[in-house]
Amino acid sequence: MSSIPISLLELEDDASACLVADDYQKKEGKWCAGCGDFGALNAVKRLLAKEQLRPEKMAFVSGIGCSSRFPHYVNSYGFHGIHGRALPIATGLKLARPELDVFVVMGDGDCTSIGAGHWIHATRYNANMTVLLLDNNIYGLTKNQTSPTTPQGHASNTSPRGSLLPPLNPLQTTLGVSNASFVAQTADWVPAHLYATLQAAYEHKGFSFIRILQRCPKFTPDVFAKQVKDPDYTELLIHEDGVNAPGLDKLFKAQRVHDPKDIDEARALAQRDDKLRLGIFFKDASFPVYDEIRAVPPVSAEEKVNRLNKEFDRYAV
Repeated sequence: MSSIPISLLELEDDASACLVADDYQKKEGKWCAGCGDFGALNAVKRLLAKEQLRPEKMAFVSGIGCSSRFPHYVNSYGFHGIHGRALPIATGLKLARPELDVFVVMGDGDCTSIGAGHWIHATRYNANMTVLLLDNNIYGLTKNQTSPTTPQGHASNTSPRGSLLPPLNPLQTTLGVSNASFVAQTADWVPAHLYATLQAAYEHKGFSFIRILQRCPKFTPDVFAKQVKDPDYTELLIHEDGVNAPGLDKLFKAQRVHDPKDIDEARALAQRDDKLRLGIFFKDASFPVYDEIRAVPPVSAEEKVNRLNKEFDRYAV
């Protein structure tokens, strides 16, 4: 079939259609040239095409920020929420519609600042969804303010003399939450690893948290420059139950065999800053999944309308 994107309604009408990656793109992404969000979107489209996910059977939920434009560009159901609130919206959606594949896309300011409380509890709930933290170390959409992950000393409009505090480490934070079941890190400039990590996260049953390191070409173009120019500053975490993208062993000489079931080593590796580490830090599918233990009984469309009318009647004058 043609790779030209077609409408959601057309795809619903032809359930037998074999979809290609571009069929999942609703409109052209409006990000700055060179933004890492493009790489994340391309990897997501490849995943959706490989899994042949039906657009009407999935939903993308976001908060506010450059990364949170995602639902506008993916040919599926979407919810563009408010700042920091993507995770409670997505959790409610998963409880009400457990048959949907739910993806959550957030930025570092969106997730780790105003959304930090939701982030911790959503990790603990361990609902079955794929969560992408697109971390460019800055508030980009609002034009260059220090975020919780901004490197210490980096100047911005809100910290013109440089960020005073050490940056928050999203991996350490997530690994410290009870019931965290999947924690991984990848980067926009390693597309093969990014795609393989997304695949592993999607296949995991539970809350799959992926920190995607990316460059903001406008405000933080140099944050990861050293790792982009010299692969020796990056270490791959490899394991038969981890991420093993073909061909990367020739590029990245530094590799570490890490069992993703070892939570203690995962926390130790997340804390170290001698190298940038990409791979699955922790994975355990045995943890309880919230949308299974907190299942919501199905409600007919007619009953939903009746309940809404009953609620509206409470406010009738």
